[in-house]
Amino acid sequence: MTAELDAAVRGAQAGDEDAFRFLYRSLQPGLLRYLTALVGADAEDVASEAWLQISRDLPTFTGGEFRAWAVTIARNRAMDHLRRQRRRPSLPVPVQALSELAGDADTAERAGETIGTEAALALIATLPPREAEAVLLRAVIGLDAETAGQVLGRRPGAVRTAAHRGLRRLAALMERHDAGQPSAAPAGGTPPRPRDARRQQASHAEPADG
Repeated sequence: MTAELDAAVRGAQAGDEDAFRFLYRSLQPGLLRYLTALVGADAEDVASEAWLQISRDLPTFTGGEFRAWAVTIARNRAMDHLRRQRRRPSLPVPVQALSELAGDADTAERAGETIGTEAALALIATLPPREAEAVLLRAVIGLDAETAGQVLGRRPGAVRTAAHRGLRRLAALMERHDAGQPSAAPAGGTPPRPRDARRQQASHAEPADG
């Protein structure tokens, strides 16, 4: 895929519209899920802004990991959007981000294969934001730890640790869910509303790892 993306980038820079469409089709699904995790229902608008900038700045792209370059633009647009809205980012991660989770960890594969939609929303909402974003960049966008660290402005080891912790936390929660003990649900057995689950983040948060 990297070779195909590189060829498409060169073609798009030369004005090939089909090559640009290939770039869009390749990146948009994961990019939209990632942005939904950052800005919720405004993800499509932010993605549109990001693609306008990607199209405008593509001639100045000088090489490297195109996905990282594109997701950095999208993340910056998301942060600008959140500042305009005067609210801090939450992580209402969409079901697709978990149901299509894929990576080199067995826990990620189990997450994609066994979790249901309502449970996915409840469980992902309990992850600390740093862990959730690391999981999304690595498992959904497909960046390695070093490249994801460049996007987030963090050390590769910190991103690797956050993703590992997030996947392990999800795996443990899913095991309880599969056993009929959804830990994210209140005593009455009803999954928490997203805002209730987000309040639980504080109790699950771990010290920043860089």
